[in-house]
Amino acid sequence: MPARILTLLLLALCAWPAQARTATARIGSLEVAGAELDGVVVRLSWPAGAAHGELSIQAARIAAPALGPEYRQVRWRCPLSHDGAGAWHCAGPLQGRGGARMHLSVDLSSVCTGARLSQGNARLQLRREAVAPDVTRLDLVRVPLLWAQALLQRAWTQASVGDGVADGTIVVHTPPRQPLHVEGRLDVDGLALDTTDAAVAVAGLDGAIGFDWLQPDTGPARIVASGEVRDGEVLVGNTYVAIAGRPAGFALEARQQADGGWRLPRLALRDGDALQVEGDASFAADASLRALSLQARSARLAALPERYLSGWLGLAGLSGLELDGAADATLQVSGGMLQALDARLHDVSMRDPRDRLRIEGLAGELRHRARGAAQGRLSWREGALYGLAFGAIELPLASRDGVLRLRAPASLPMLGGELRLLDFALDPGGAEGLRLGFGLELDGLDVGQLSAALGWPAFRGSLDGRIPQARYASQRLDFDGGLSMRVFDGRVDVSALSMERPFGVAPTLSADLSLHGLDLEGLTGAFDFGSITGRLHGRIDGLRLVDWTATAFDAWLHTEPAPGVRQRISQRAVQDISSVGDASFVGSLQGRLVALFDDFGYRRIGIGCRLANEVCRMSGLHSAGAGFTIVEGSGVPRLQVVGFNRNVDWPTLVERLAAAAAGDVAPVVD
Repeated sequence: MPARILTLLLLALCAWPAQARTATARIGSLEVAGAELDGVVVRLSWPAGAAHGELSIQAARIAAPALGPEYRQVRWRCPLSHDGAGAWHCAGPLQGRGGARMHLSVDLSSVCTGARLSQGNARLQLRREAVAPDVTRLDLVRVPLLWAQALLQRAWTQASVGDGVADGTIVVHTPPRQPLHVEGRLDVDGLALDTTDAAVAVAGLDGAIGFDWLQPDTGPARIVASGEVRDGEVLVGNTYVAIAGRPAGFALEARQQADGGWRLPRLALRDGDALQVEGDASFAADASLRALSLQARSARLAALPERYLSGWLGLAGLSGLELDGAADATLQVSGGMLQALDARLHDVSMRDPRDRLRIEGLAGELRHRARGAAQGRLSWREGALYGLAFGAIELPLASRDGVLRLRAPASLPMLGGELRLLDFALDPGGAEGLRLGFGLELDGLDVGQLSAALGWPAFRGSLDGRIPQARYASQRLDFDGGLSMRVFDGRVDVSALSMERPFGVAPTLSADLSLHGLDLEGLTGAFDFGSITGRLHGRIDGLRLVDWTATAFDAWLHTEPAPGVRQRISQRAVQDISSVGDASFVGSLQGRLVALFDDFGYRRIGIGCRLANEVCRMSGLHSAGAGFTIVEGSGVPRLQVVGFNRNVDWPTLVERLAAAAAGDVAPVVD
């Protein structure tokens, strides 16, 4: 409000004779207390002998470029009173185009100027003393933070306030020909804020902040602030912070750069024993990170996943990961890339709530350099991967020019054998994000322990193999080479092995398998699938498991004669094969005679399944009309097992396999 012009008009009224009078002032533009007013019309009227007059003020535009929003077509009309000692009071509704109706009360005297703006339970009170006309005090009570939108956008053009209120005091210094100086202390309740590019979002933020802001007419702004956050959520890129239950203190100093970006020579966070951080940073005008240098320590890692790490853990597929122990680290980021990291881990444990990963006693020093070289060493006592327990390991590490490598092969006791890690190389800053490469050797892993850990039937044998190179990037793990399992006196070779989202939602595994000379008697005994003697060969091409459930493959399994190995099949096994494959069996003798035999000789067994879209396309040794032969008999009685349904629903087929393995198939002879 143009207080000086209004004061002159009031003084003129006091000097006029006691008769009806009016006074009008028109001002093209006016600047006062950091506010700009255009097209101002002030009209005073005081009827003769009346105890009160009327004040009307109109303005085409009112703006406070440094402190608040812009208003147009502003109108204020109020009854004007005078106490006879030089003090004036006026209170009435304030309206402007595009804004909600408010109430404005003004007190003018030779000592001070006061005003109170209110809307509902929100109140903004202004006071300026005559002895210090360049100092304006603002007291806020439940003031919507939306009123500070223009102020925020001066420092952060992409930010927009959505909700929240503030209580506290702000003091505005507007000395002539000197920078605007704003200082204050505010309690914030329910702040909601986001940016136009969705890179930053704040919700339900409660806290307190003290600040000191210097804003020259031309040149960079400077802000010093400190306070605490009591509750709320903050999302910056992939970093999600959720503060609740215990306040976290902060402090920062920020200086605006010529290009609109900001340099933070001091950045600090104090969150009890969960996290202590000191550092400096630099941001571009769009809030993207240019540079960052931090020193951090956590004496209680258990608090970090929920409060600070859930966003990154979710991207890695490790939501809900539990941490324990302590750690401290220093890091440097420049140009959006990690330049240096020194992390020291003190008896750290990691536990995935879905039992996919567990590591105990992780300790040592991890050092990484984008340029130059550094060495470190990590170790752990024990752990497990998808329920597969492993023992202690020592990892001698070296970083050179952005790649972290093993300085020597490392051996890990696992499943009664040994897993050797070769040629490990980690690049955290590649074009595709994190990239990992390594080689593996498996020596004598016990398949029996593997089966027990995974809930498989009691297989026996050993797992050996060499994977010369495995590569992980963009949540995909690909293996060169293959693995070989010695099981059931035969061999299963695994090749073309890869995984997608190994720790994410719906992990996917792809592989090709080939079977060589498996002992069918041991295999069917392990599955309780009747009894078959002989040697099994075959292939399972294009196997694809989604969340460990088969969704696609092309399989062909068959027997081949082997010297000294009998080929016999029990009636139970015949029945199970028939129930699974929608088949029937017939013999050269009458069915009732066939039922008298416990087992039969066979010449060949062959069965195929091509799975796609939850339908298994069945095949056998050869076709005759609508049927296909699964078991080709030999000797007396001679039997044939023939399938007639070539398209079988895969979930139904899995149920039949489970029923057959459990002995739930009733003996029926056709």
